Amino acid sequence: MGTNGSTVLEPFEPLRQGLPPIDPGAVSSSASCALPARYEAVGGARQFTKSTLAQWGLGERFDDVALVVSELVTNALRHALPADVPRTGEQDPPVRLHLMRWTSRLVCAVRDPSDESPVTHETDDFSAESGRGLFLVDSFSDSWGWHPLAGRPSGKVVWALFRLRTEQ
Repeated sequence: MGTNGSTVLEPFEPLRQGLPPIDPGAVSSSASCALPARYEAVGGARQFTKSTLAQWGLGERFDDVALVVSELVTNALRHALPADVPRTGEQDPPVRLHLMRWTSRLVCAVRDPSDESPVTHETDDFSAESGRGLFLVDSFSDSWGWHPLAGRPSGKVVWALFRLRTEQ
């Protein structure tokens, strides 16, 4: 389901523009998985995140990171896929989850085929069943943003950054 390696970063050069300075050569670990255009993919993304964080010794961060991953993947599946994208089938999955770890940072990035900006909904109705996803991303991560992709594949990347405690 996933891949490891620094090649994951190559299509995400725009990702670095909105983050505090990060040396792409200093990434210590990265993993990626393709997600099918089905809502069941959210559970797969959470499981992928859980096993990846466990491998990296970051299991204690799972709850916050998994909540953010769930919201980013759900938004990509719900809002970023064109209506004519089949929700089943064998075609290339249009959504991809990337996890990248540096010594003091973890970035979750979700690529989707839409060029549209993520929309935050200002709502005071916390009993509403939808519309709070990016509010939760903002609340549980240290920062988040998005960038359009240049070239192929087209679309955008929505990312969330988590600062990691480093041992002194």
